[in-house]
Amino acid sequence: MPKKGKAKNTVNKAKHTKLINRKINKVKLEKELNKKRLKAIIKKANEQKNTES
Repeated sequence: MPKKGKAKNTVNKAKHTKLINRKINKVKLEKELNKKRLKAIIKKANEQKNTES
């Protein structure tokens, strides 16, 4: 027989999913920012190399 009342773990599962998604998004954002920083550094270094030559 099914249980009566509200489902047992739905609140905790929802919180967990929310927190995990937040963590995943944070990691993606950090990776993206690092890529942008590296590209900017490489671009700047290439420009300096071109001006020196």
